[in-house]
Amino acid sequence: MKQQTAQLNYLHIAPRKVRQIADLIRKLPVKEAEAQLILHSQRACIYLLKLLRSAIANAQNQKMDKSRLFISKIIVNQGPMLKRFLPRAMGRATPLQKKMSHVLIVLEESEKPAVERFTIIPPPKKEKKAKKETAKMPKAKTSEETKIKKPEKVGFFRKVFSRKSV
Repeated sequence: MKQQTAQLNYLHIAPRKVRQIADLIRKLPVKEAEAQLILHSQRACIYLLKLLRSAIANAQNQKMDKSRLFISKIIVNQGPMLKRFLPRAMGRATPLQKKMSHVLIVLEESEKPAVERFTIIPPPKKEKKAKKETAKMPKAKTSEETKIKKPEKVGFFRKVFSRKSV
């Protein structure tokens, strides 16, 4: 069986949070895993989806069939940790650990194609508006715009309770 890997290093999310999502998609066919990642709202899903799509593109470059691909392994390891301090009361400091993750995903080709349960429809692309080539010239004021507008009638309530005193 052919294998294809993709790796994401230095992801600024704690490994424990990424492993939660990785456990969801392990051993799933590629299309189903993609659907799961699209539907979940955790922040790690965005990056795992991007990594999965990258692995799929790598596999297709190696002449592997997308309908037969499934996630054989997904490994989330601890990356380096940024150590910072947060000032607290009475001159103390609390340590902060900003953790990072390294994610490795391995796709394999199975003997038979997976049954499709989901259809992923990409969002429609917005059409760009064509810019007008004519330079904008200042408008000539029409006679209607140059007329002086009459002040609106001020009611009793407005006179009595005005903001500025007279």
